[in-house]
Amino acid sequence: MAENKTTVLVVEDEPMLARIISDALRQSDFCVSAVGDGAEGIEAYERQHPDVVVADVMMPRMDGFEMARRIRARDAQAQILFLSARAAADDVVEGFRAGGDDYLRKPFAMNELIVRVEALARRRTPAGKTAAEYAIGDYIFDPVRLTLSRSGVTVKLSAREAAILSFLVREMGQTVDMRKLLMEIWGDDGYYSLRSLNVYITRLRHRFADDPRIEIISVRNVGYRLLFS
Repeated sequence: MAENKTTVLVVEDEPMLARIISDALRQSDFCVSAVGDGAEGIEAYERQHPDVVVADVMMPRMDGFEMARRIRARDAQAQILFLSARAAADDVVEGFRAGGDDYLRKPFAMNELIVRVEALARRRTPAGKTAAEYAIGDYIFDPVRLTLSRSGVTVKLSAREAAILSFLVREMGQTVDMRKLLMEIWGDDGYYSLRSLNVYITRLRHRFADDPRIEIISVRNVGYRLLFS
């Protein structure tokens, strides 16, 4: 893999589409490799540890969702973008629950794919570097391990929960623009992404429910604010 370039693993069982995606990413200065199914995707991920995985959902031997679950179990920082013609809300929800970080419906514009890959790559902590832990009341948030700890009890956060909380805690007491969250984490600010953001905000509120001093406030039509009183 080329030094200093963002590395992308494309997992796609249609050879022509895999070639088109790979060529477009290379033209945008990504370092790209491609395999044809989920089983090969896991093997390639373990060898290469790419910055971003771009994966089809419906594939032989092992589908994209199962591949994502297994990759996520090995690497909490994995950044996974699903490509699929399955556009129903239930399919999108399943993709996120499987460990995906973004979901792009086929057919898609190549420039949109590239922007989303760039957004995911920015979220990954470079190898050998660590991020600080953050104290939020009695809680300790570790954005690298994706954990939230309190009184000796540690819970695992989803990648998106951790990404959202990272934005909120870095700007504690300030309103974080919802469009900034959407564009940085989802890569778009459309209706379905906004619905998904609202779901993750609700989950984070539940995470802090045992400490009434901690609040995540909604600022109508603007964004969210993390407060500790």
